Amino acid sequence: MDVSSDITSSPEPGAPIGPAGLRIEEAGLEVHELLFTLNMTIFKEPRIINTFDRSDLMILLAWMDEEPVGFKIGYRENRFTFYSAKGGVLATHRRRGVARALLHEMMARARRRGYARFAFDTFPNMHPGMTILGLLEGFRVMKADYNPAYRDYRLRFEKKL
Repeated sequence: MDVSSDITSSPEPGAPIGPAGLRIEEAGLEVHELLFTLNMTIFKEPRIINTFDRSDLMILLAWMDEEPVGFKIGYRENRFTFYSAKGGVLATHRRRGVARALLHEMMARARRRGYARFAFDTFPNMHPGMTILGLLEGFRVMKADYNPAYRDYRLRFEKKL
């Protein structure tokens, strides 16, 4: 299956990212139930992240009209690096640029908060689209290891902001 034909390289600076009508907003922990529902629908697992008690926690929600269609959660890894811990898009809204828009929005907000680097981990056999998106967006693979809990290889991607 060639998924690269559906994903293009980074848009020109200032160009809109994502489908028309997409709205991304930052939320607080009051959206925990909505996150849980989205996470169960997308990933079929209850665990979102290990703990929400993180320094500089950021929760982004993506909306089409009034329907939540995706999310992204990240936090401060260290004083230089912002880490995107988890994100996903409903299957009915994939391949439309929603994940890319969430990624760009989180990177922009992390940059404004003073971070110099942005990082995320992904499991390429489980989520090949995120691997392709990371490579197309100029991220570098910084580490690869095996995660026995997920029975998959994990890739660490990083990019200067």
